[in-house]
Amino acid sequence: MPLTRVFLGLGSNIEREAHLVAGLDALAGLLDDMRCSPVFESHAVGIKSGNFFNLVVVGETELPLLELDRRLKFIEADNGRYAPDRKGLPLDIDVLLYGEQVGNFNGLVLPRAEILKNAFVLWPLALLAPQLRHPLDGRSFAELWASAQIDQQLWPAAFQWRGAELTPTELLQARPS
Repeated sequence: MPLTRVFLGLGSNIEREAHLVAGLDALAGLLDDMRCSPVFESHAVGIKSGNFFNLVVVGETELPLLELDRRLKFIEADNGRYAPDRKGLPLDIDVLLYGEQVGNFNGLVLPRAEILKNAFVLWPLALLAPQLRHPLDGRSFAELWASAQIDQQLWPAAFQWRGAELTPTELLQARPS
C-alpha cells in the first residue's frame, strides 16, 4: 500500500509531559519520517480545566484512514483517555489531515475544522508545514496563521522528546511576559 502523509494534533492537560511523550513514542511506531512542531501551552477551550500542551506531528503511514484512527484511540486509551474516573484530558490525538482527503469518513470529517478555529492547532501546523495549502480554503497554513483572527491565548513551551528540544530557543524567547 502506498504511504499517505498525515498530520495529527496532540494535546494533554493532565501530566502533560508524560502523556505527550508516551503518545509521541507510540506514534513513532506507527508513522515513518515523523516530525514534530514546537509545543505550545494554552488555556483550555470549551472545557474548564488546567492549561493544555499541544503540538502537531506529521508522518507517513500505510494504514488506511479508519484503521489509523482506531489505533489512535488505542493510544489514547492506553494513556487513560477513557478511564471512568479521569479528571481532564490525559491525551487527545486527532487526525487533522490525511493526504488530500476531504469529506466525512464514518464520522471523521477532514480536514478537521479545528485547524481554522484553534490557534493551538493552526500555529503549530503553520510552523511545521508553512507552504502546505488547506485543502478547502486554498491558502497556505502560513498565510492562514498570518491572517488568523482567533481570540485564544497560547505561548511556546519548552519540551524535550528523545533528547531533542521540540520548541526552538528563539521561539521561547519571543514568549510574552
